Amino acid sequence: MAEHATQIADLEQQIYKLTQELTELRKQHNGAAVPDYTFATAEGETSLLGLFGQHDKLLVIHNMGQGCRYCTLWADGFNGFLPHLESAMSVVLVSKDDPQTQRRFANSRGWRFRLASHGGGDYIQQQTVMEGQQNAPGAVVYERRDDTVLRRSSAVFGPGDLYCSAWNLLGLAGLGTDNWTPQFNYWQRPAELDDGGRNVLD
Repeated sequence: MAEHATQIADLEQQIYKLTQELTELRKQHNGAAVPDYTFATAEGETSLLGLFGQHDKLLVIHNMGQGCRYCTLWADGFNGFLPHLESAMSVVLVSKDDPQTQRRFANSRGWRFRLASHGGGDYIQQQTVMEGQQNAPGAVVYERRDDTVLRRSSAVFGPGDLYCSAWNLLGLAGLGTDNWTPQFNYWQRPAELDDGGRNVLD
């Protein structure tokens, strides 16, 4: 037991140090210029430059859409951090879903993200976070310099990554993809409802 505990602590320190190194490397990466893509929003068409708002950095979260439970898990977590993230950069969640579908689903989750639809077009085909995959989950950070947009960093999302703390907490309990899958709704109807049980939707 003591040996395992020591190995775990050592690995945690290695991961911490490697994460610091990764952050430093990203700071040094100048990025590459990208086109000023267009997106659909509930307020009308906008451009990549238009998504920056008052900040010169933009975090674009690549969400696969309302049909993906895993993407929903990531976005549920980011939603809690959103005010902190938006103090440093603009944040937009994009997916292939149309703006109305995006808004309905976001409202059902309590998400506060700004939303934009790429509709499966040029943006996601050319800015995908995983080569060869046009609807892969992840994130891209862009930087605005005058009228030029630079792609600075990107990351693919997946179970056990650095971007969804739920997996690390589940991992403390020995749980992972082989014995746990995120769900849209965890509520289970009890045998008896204290509120009288009216108008419950199954």
